[in-house]
Amino acid sequence: MAGTSKTFSFKTLLAETPRGQPLTTAWLAQKGLTAKHAARLAKDGWLRRIGHGVYGLPGDTLERDASLASLGTLISGLHIGGKTALNLRGFRHNLTHRETISLWGDSSTKLPAWFTEQFPAHYQATHLFDAETPMDLGIAPLPVGRPDLRVSTPERAILELLSDVGKRQALEEAKHLVESARMLRTDVLEDLLSHLTRIKVVRLAHAIADELALPWTTLALKHSKRIGGGDRWVNVGRTGDRLTLSRKK
Repeated sequence: MAGTSKTFSFKTLLAETPRGQPLTTAWLAQKGLTAKHAARLAKDGWLRRIGHGVYGLPGDTLERDASLASLGTLISGLHIGGKTALNLRGFRHNLTHRETISLWGDSSTKLPAWFTEQFPAHYQATHLFDAETPMDLGIAPLPVGRPDLRVSTPERAILELLSDVGKRQALEEAKHLVESARMLRTDVLEDLLSHLTRIKVVRLAHAIADELALPWTTLALKHSKRIGGGDRWVNVGRTGDRLTLSRKK
């Protein structure tokens, strides 16, 4: 950006910045503002500092999807998954006033306070799939939404949801959500299950699909046999649900 005028820099930035978007130092650098320059603009009131290396426009209110998209530039593999992804794609059971956002990523990290103070969220880096899994398998933008906001498809979201059963997800609600999304795309589900490495998830997927007579029951059984493991998988999770998942021969 030519010149050093604070007013000129701010006016240019104001014209180019979507409302509700947090401004990371990386994004500002693309606009020609160094971290030092951004700090000076904040000191003079042209920007407001909302977190380490993150700014906002004065008087602007952060918007959820814009904030998630910006967060995605800071955390590798970040995407909306599990129950939240199902809700956003139209599969709902119990609606809450302000649901905790389920976020997934590639590595362990702590969500920044500037985000969680505005948007209650839980982040995890649980690896459900093997190292050969394509980066965006089962992840895509919403049909009507930001192209830079990554959201699990129903097929991947179901597997992420089942991974959370016994931890922060009740089994009964999970069953209702799986049933609401009963018509999954078998080709996408097949790809995901072929890379799945978690015994609990694949056995739970088969147990629920079998109980509800879902079209992909045989597919889940196939991959349950592929993964193998002991005859029984037993766990009592934080939700109080006791999971006893037997391996079918």
